[in-house]
Amino acid sequence: LRMLQVKLIITGDDFGYCPRRNQGIVDCFLAGAVSNVSLLVNGSAAADAAKLARRYNIPIGLHANLSEGSPVCEVLKTNSSLLNQDGFFHGKMGFRTALSKGLLNMSEVKQELKAQVELFHELTGHLPPHMDGHQHVHVLPEVRHVFAEVLEEYGIKYTRVPIEPGLHNCDWISPALMDFYLGVEEDSFNTVDVFTKHGIRWPDIYIGLSTMGRNMSVSSIRSAIDSAVLQLTAKAPQSGPVTIELMVHPGYPSVPPVGGCGEGPDDFSQSWERLHELQTLIKPELQSHYKSRNIQLCSFKDL
Repeated sequence: LRMLQVKLIITGDDFGYCPRRNQGIVDCFLAGAVSNVSLLVNGSAAADAAKLARRYNIPIGLHANLSEGSPVCEVLKTNSSLLNQDGFFHGKMGFRTALSKGLLNMSEVKQELKAQVELFHELTGHLPPHMDGHQHVHVLPEVRHVFAEVLEEYGIKYTRVPIEPGLHNCDWISPALMDFYLGVEEDSFNTVDVFTKHGIRWPDIYIGLSTMGRNMSVSSIRSAIDSAVLQLTAKAPQSGPVTIELMVHPGYPSVPPVGGCGEGPDDFSQSWERLHELQTLIKPELQSHYKSRNIQLCSFKDL
C-alpha cells in the first residue's frame, strides 16, 4: 500500500503585527515549524517583517485586514464607512455588525483590499501567492464577492476557506467562541461557490480553529490532521497528495505600546498563548510525527 502523501502548509498569521511577533515567527520558520507566513501590511512592524522574509527566504502571502487598526488606503483614512467614531476599523465583531446593518460601502472594501495588495507588492517586491482575511473577514457576505474579484484581478491563485473538519466535536472550545466559529463555518460554506466561480483555489483541508492558543498541543495537532485526512480519504480515494493548511499564531508576547495595527496590541497578542503555540510547534515529537506520516511541509507556491 503506497503511503498517502500529505503536503502541509503551516502558516504563521499576523506577521508584521509587532517586532516580537516577527521574531517568534522567524524562529519557528528557522526551526522548521512554520513553512509559510501571512503578512498584515497595516501592522506596525510590516516593513521589518517583509525584510525578514526576504533575508530568510520565507514564503509570504497577504493577511488582508479590514477589522483591526487603520486602513492603508490614504483616501479611506479620514472619511469612510470602514471606520468607527475613533477613526479605526470597526473590530472583529463590530465589522460584522456594521456589515449586517448594511453600513459598509463595498467599493471602499475593494479600494482598501487593492491598496493592501499594492502595499504588499511594494514591501516584498512581488504579488502575494496567497491571500486570506484577518479574523476571517474574507468569507463574510458581500465581502466574499469583492475579495474574489480582487484576487482574480491580480491573478492571486490561493486563499483559505476556514471549514474545519471535526470542529463540532471540540468540546473544549468555549460556547461564545464556538458560536463565532460556527458563524465562520457557515459563511465559509456560502463562499465556496463564489471563490470557485472566480477560479480561486485552497487546500483540501483547513485546520486552526480547534488548535488555537491554549488549545494547541502536540496531540491536538496530530489528531486534527489524522482525523481530517481519514475523513477526506474515506469520502474519495486521493489520486495526488492531500493538501492541508494549518493556521497558527506563534510569537513572543507583545509589550505595549509597541505593536498592533495603529491602536496598540490586543489582549491575545500580549498573552502567554502565542508563546505556548511557538513552544508547541517547535517540539521535536511534532516534527517526527510529520515524518512518520509522510507529511511534507511546504508553501502555497509548492502546491
